[in-house]
Amino acid sequence: MTEFNLYDETNAPEAARSILNTAKGAFGFVPNLLGTLAESPAAAEAYLTLAGIVDKTSLSPAERQIVLLTVSYENTCHYCMAAHSTLAGGAGVDAATLDALRSGAALPDARQDALAQFARTLVQERGYASEADIKAFLDAGFTKANIFDVITATALKTISNYANHVAETPVDEAFEPQSWTRPEAA
Repeated sequence: MTEFNLYDETNAPEAARSILNTAKGAFGFVPNLLGTLAESPAAAEAYLTLAGIVDKTSLSPAERQIVLLTVSYENTCHYCMAAHSTLAGGAGVDAATLDALRSGAALPDARQDALAQFARTLVQERGYASEADIKAFLDAGFTKANIFDVITATALKTISNYANHVAETPVDEAFEPQSWTRPEAA
């Protein structure tokens, strides 16, 4: 297996050091995802920039976490499932919803479930959503703008999910209590 470096703000390529300093300021540590992405300063910057853009979408913090967890579940990303399971509570995701997201089950709230289902469809169908899929999403109270918000969040998770698969990024100590393995049957 190819081994990847796990950088911090002191030993990363020069162009990535300020990016990792920013991450350390936000999290109190450099998340292993960003320490891995720092191999390519452009990739680390792309991830943080897109994360900031996702935070500007019209989705609520809880809705953003629902999308990020759904996409990470569908892509079987152990790192992002642990990280976002940790962050979800602070964003207002209740325990029953988090349990459903981590097991691939239907969410207890119908509107949130429609959001997760739409994100799941986009991943499973590689961006192709049928007219019925779009109608169900809109009928649940979401907007056409929210369709593109979900696509933007999916792009963010595609970067991290794929990077974590390739590099086998270790889960940070802060996220270990939420370590995750995809259940055999959802």
